[in-house]
Amino acid sequence: MPERYDVITMGRIGVDLYPLQTGLPLARVDTFGKFLGGSPSNVAVAAARLGRRTAVVTRTGRDAFGEYLHHQLREFGVDDRWVTPVDAYPTPVTFCEIFPPDDFPLYFYRQPKAPDLEIRTSELDLEAIRSARVFWMTGTGLCAEPSRTATLAALRARDRRGITVFDLDWRPMFWGTADDAPENAPAARYREALALATVAVGNLDECEIATGEREPHAAARALIGAGAELAVVKQGPGGVLAVHRDGAVAEVPPLPVEVVNGLGAGDAFGGALCHGLLAGWETGRIMRYANAAGAIVASRLACSSAMPFPYEVEAALTEGAVTSRPTGATP
Repeated sequence: MPERYDVITMGRIGVDLYPLQTGLPLARVDTFGKFLGGSPSNVAVAAARLGRRTAVVTRTGRDAFGEYLHHQLREFGVDDRWVTPVDAYPTPVTFCEIFPPDDFPLYFYRQPKAPDLEIRTSELDLEAIRSARVFWMTGTGLCAEPSRTATLAALRARDRRGITVFDLDWRPMFWGTADDAPENAPAARYREALALATVAVGNLDECEIATGEREPHAAARALIGAGAELAVVKQGPGGVLAVHRDGAVAEVPPLPVEVVNGLGAGDAFGGALCHGLLAGWETGRIMRYANAAGAIVASRLACSSAMPFPYEVEAALTEGAVTSRPTGATP
């Protein structure tokens, strides 16, 4: 029997075109760097950097950018066997503006529809998804069909086995007018997925969409009430709160860092969260480790290629801050 995966993620992928000049609006930027992007794909990269066997379930266009993403996934050690082409739609691209320390506007080009929203239940390897030690899905996967039905089918196949993570990943621009009917409203879809997940991860905005609660402790309790065993509430400069159904609570402050681009920090946090959960660490240690991984990526320009190796995370934890850009970091 083939070795099972440590982590399988499912959902968004695309090409990030990031300015190589900071503090400028896109209209004035002359040079860009090209990187693999998409939150669940970046989480798979982050976990692979930490030594985990990972794969991603997603779709690209049948085009040069799709070929680039396959190449990048393989370069990062992520299995791309479930990354399939869609003839009808181009591979998405995303631009950002970089205004450190806390302003990073995103511009998504996913029209007329992103291929990763064309994931179909019939194409899923449900046995592999069922047997993975961690399965990671996102709120974006619930925003349109057939991705919504496929994502829920994957969750049902898991049947709350192992570690099943719902990254709340709220992107309001992806929820179009076709989903405005009450039964298709984001909150209803989020509740449906939360009932099938064992871990919920989100920032305050995302928690509010999922639960109606914005105060961190209230949001964590609401996520647990909706089905999660572990609720992780990210608060940016306020650190992170983790609450377990058994009553364990961990509140961890952020690691000091000079921010270059904060957009990949959450994905690095996610990959490190998977790593710590798989290692069986206590909750506080997991949160400190994940915070450090996120801080390292915030000190760099890119997302995927900026994901840290274990020695870099350990060095940041030992120093108590990200004090310099580690060797090999993206310029």
